Amino acid sequence: MPPPPDRVAEMLQRLVDAGELAGAATVVWKSGRVAQRTAVGWRDVENRLPILPDTIFRIASLTKPIVSAAVLTLFDEGRFGLDDPITKWAPEFKRMQVLRAADGDLADVVPAMRPITIGDLMTHRAGFTCGGFHAGPIRRAYYDALGPDIDSPLSPDQWIARLAGLPLIDQPGAGFHYSVSTDLLGFLLARMEGKPLGEVLTERIFAPLGMNDTSFEPPAEKRGRVARMYGFDSQGRLEHRPVHPAVDPAFLAERPQGTSFVSGGAGLWSTVDDYLAFARLFVEEGAVGGVRVLTPGALRRMTTNSLADEQRASARMLGRSLFAGHGFGLGLAVVLDPRVAAATLCKGGVGTVGWPGAFGGWWQADPTDGSVMVFLAHNAVAPAELARGAGLGVYAAIMDFQAFGSSLAIS
Repeated sequence: MPPPPDRVAEMLQRLVDAGELAGAATVVWKSGRVAQRTAVGWRDVENRLPILPDTIFRIASLTKPIVSAAVLTLFDEGRFGLDDPITKWAPEFKRMQVLRAADGDLADVVPAMRPITIGDLMTHRAGFTCGGFHAGPIRRAYYDALGPDIDSPLSPDQWIARLAGLPLIDQPGAGFHYSVSTDLLGFLLARMEGKPLGEVLTERIFAPLGMNDTSFEPPAEKRGRVARMYGFDSQGRLEHRPVHPAVDPAFLAERPQGTSFVSGGAGLWSTVDDYLAFARLFVEEGAVGGVRVLTPGALRRMTTNSLADEQRASARMLGRSLFAGHGFGLGLAVVLDPRVAAATLCKGGVGTVGWPGAFGGWWQADPTDGSVMVFLAHNAVAPAELARGAGLGVYAAIMDFQAFGSSLAIS
């Protein structure tokens, strides 16, 4: 008897054939086995090189939960408390100023009412932002001071000093503002450990979990497995999206060789199997294959909503409400109400966690049925392009994949 058709592969192939997506790799895992896996489309459209299960993708903000988990391994060791001020490791932030209005004049500021804490960084309540989320002077100030979000030409210490020189858009602890907080968190982790962030992540996350293809810069011998980045031209046609900060100053498609800056918020490259190994932590109580990374207590803290109801209600991204049906733990979204939780963040039983990435990467882990789903693609689309309808196919694909993966997970 022939195997049943792979509905995910068929759905992705339709998008590839229509020119709405270069390709994607997916995996669904439940109760100790892979329930679904596919790789469709092209890692290099021009040279007709296919996406394979071991294709390496830039995972953008899927980096954030990894860095947050690494930080919590130090928390498990009693190295800090969530209420500790970050000035213990970054005295540059001793005298922070706060804008009276987030999009207002940069000189119209008041003093911060209290220090920024580690917990503020882990919950995006420090008062930082990302430049692309604002129309006012703070947008240009972020890019002028820090460079592109992922591949800044600055050293970590230079980046920290320049961030400390920018005003906050809100008082520390006051509200959720998606931001560069996890980038700063990564650099503080590196300072705590006295070694580069990449080394810390390898020691605390990648090596224990066997994530051998995850790094801030794929080595030369693996570059042939890297997917090229694709976006859409002015006519909505798929095109290679090269390094071009004039198109969107937030992102570069490739990491310049020799750069010392690494983005703990968005800089990692990975594969579906590597990310599956990480995501299994959230359905196996912090240990995978007998290797413990997080204690059950730290895992519960990471996956418990940290936001007050009014903070959830006021949280927005690109003009849209962010947390209907969700809360936010330490570095990831948490499902609170499955009836209204949007699949584009994560959707499952209460306690399901996940966090998507700007290039079409997505994952979720549902402890109520023990399932994990990972979807990776390279779909670099600026907000203005999304507003005119370019690049939306990847989001439809993610929602279809989530729905199909959920049906596999409970069958």
